[in-house]
Amino acid sequence: MSTFRPALLTDHYELTMVGAALQDGTADRRCVFEVFSRRLPAGRRYGVVAGTGRLIEMIRDFRFDPSEIDFLRRTGVVDERAARWLADYRFTGDIDGYAEGELFFPGSPILTVSGTFAECVVLETLVLSVLNHDSAVAAAAARMVTAARGRALIEMGSRRAHEEAAVAAARAAYLAGFRFTSNLAAGQRYGIPTAGTAAHAFTLLHDDERAAFASQVATLGKDTTLLVDTYDIAQGIRNAIAVAGPELRAVRIDSGDLAVIAQQSRELLDSLGATETKIVVSGDLDEYAIAALAAEPVDMYGAGTAVVTGSGAPTAGLVYKLVEVEGRPVVKRSEHKATIGGHKVAVRRHKPTGTATEEVIVPQGVPDRQPNDRLLQHSYVVAGEPAPLPTLEESREHLRQCLISIPWEGLKLSVGDPAVPVTVVPAS
Repeated sequence: MSTFRPALLTDHYELTMVGAALQDGTADRRCVFEVFSRRLPAGRRYGVVAGTGRLIEMIRDFRFDPSEIDFLRRTGVVDERAARWLADYRFTGDIDGYAEGELFFPGSPILTVSGTFAECVVLETLVLSVLNHDSAVAAAAARMVTAARGRALIEMGSRRAHEEAAVAAARAAYLAGFRFTSNLAAGQRYGIPTAGTAAHAFTLLHDDERAAFASQVATLGKDTTLLVDTYDIAQGIRNAIAVAGPELRAVRIDSGDLAVIAQQSRELLDSLGATETKIVVSGDLDEYAIAALAAEPVDMYGAGTAVVTGSGAPTAGLVYKLVEVEGRPVVKRSEHKATIGGHKVAVRRHKPTGTATEEVIVPQGVPDRQPNDRLLQHSYVVAGEPAPLPTLEESREHLRQCLISIPWEGLKLSVGDPAVPVTVVPAS
């Protein structure tokens, strides 16, 4: 689905490392890389794994065609030995990871890539590009869904993002619980319900507001949403009901003090007999603005810029680190960037009631399983062959259940500790 084939969606140094490893004979050493976050973005109590389905599909298609290899050779990125290796590249290793829609915390090994050094290291940039973006959007969107308290949300941020990032963001927001997107490509690719009616430009096109509303209703019927804040909101609502009648589905307000305006609009709609007409609000909404409207008569929220940019945290802070070579744990000891060596597995502990209490990360093959533990990793690729993936709807439901399982304090928007503590048992 990308503008470019996935093989060149990478960094220069990934291929120079391959070239050097081929030269010195270390390229075929069996290695394990892990994707994890050292810390959550400021103010966040959980992360959301998103983008895994997209990533596995891209890894399946990760190939270097002759024109790409010629470019790499001509520009001196690779030598002849590396060029021949790239021409035959196929990922033949294993990929395990947390389910898409799973929550993660600092240190959670959300993706484990095993294989030769060379075949694993060339995937680093692609893996982080996809997971950092989609997980950031999904985490922000999940917080908005919580703040909305069951009211519907529509993702409408395409005009605030790169064209392909917009499609990925729509998918991540839907995974997190948004009900609609305005992005038609996301609707076609992923089956996400799309929604939208008209912008202010359509009202300004016509000689007056009533003419614009009449045109929209004549085309779309009364089961539509009329944008009423181009001129005067109160008069816009009167015009909308005068044209469509009290059967109008909804009005949308995109500016002003939304808390006050929502109350006034509800009162006006009711006085006009439009007691079933819904109120949709939009305009630079984030999770905090949505939470502030919890007591107001709002029926649906439209979120754009905040959701597609991760609401202030545009990356999930994920890293891709080598943790094992030929079965031997390896450790990076850099100050503030240390790693914990060895291939690991993780379980989430729960009370009998289903509330999560702890995440435990242990060396591979040594899971200290207890009653009500849930193993977090699943197989995505086995010996180079992709395993069946859950549907987007299944991942969406998985996240919903995960959010139900964490202690209620973990859903707060205020600064605090991660929703679930993490215990890491190092390799001996």
